[in-house]
Amino acid sequence: MTSRDLSRLMWSEALSLLEQADRLHRQFIRPAATAAPAWEPPVDVVETAEAVWVHVALPGAAAESIAVKLEPGAITISAHRSFPVGSTRNECAAHIHALEIPYGRFERRIGLPTQALTLSGRKLQDGCLTLIFSKKESS
Repeated sequence: MTSRDLSRLMWSEALSLLEQADRLHRQFIRPAATAAPAWEPPVDVVETAEAVWVHVALPGAAAESIAVKLEPGAITISAHRSFPVGSTRNECAAHIHALEIPYGRFERRIGLPTQALTLSGRKLQDGCLTLIFSKKESS
């Protein structure tokens, strides 16, 4: 391995660590008093000839807390994932050894040509919300 390759490898690893630190900072370091979204779930958007499929990873989010709002040119998905510990006195005294899963309210806006789409299906299964948008026939 040449010194140039080693240098590239070190810079690549350093940039990767900085990106990870920035992502963790955005997820967890937020003022507690604001109602701003605390996290963003990963999203997959897949388009076929007939439809657009939107898959949103929402493990732990209660189905009744999930809201989908159609806007001109986008959809907004919001929900709340509650922290699983802390409801009883014994749990409130717990010591946290690791906290990597984000909790709280989230809101995710996804740009889509909603004027050309109709929401034709919605299901929450195994912690994944799937939205199916049928394409409208153009006249």
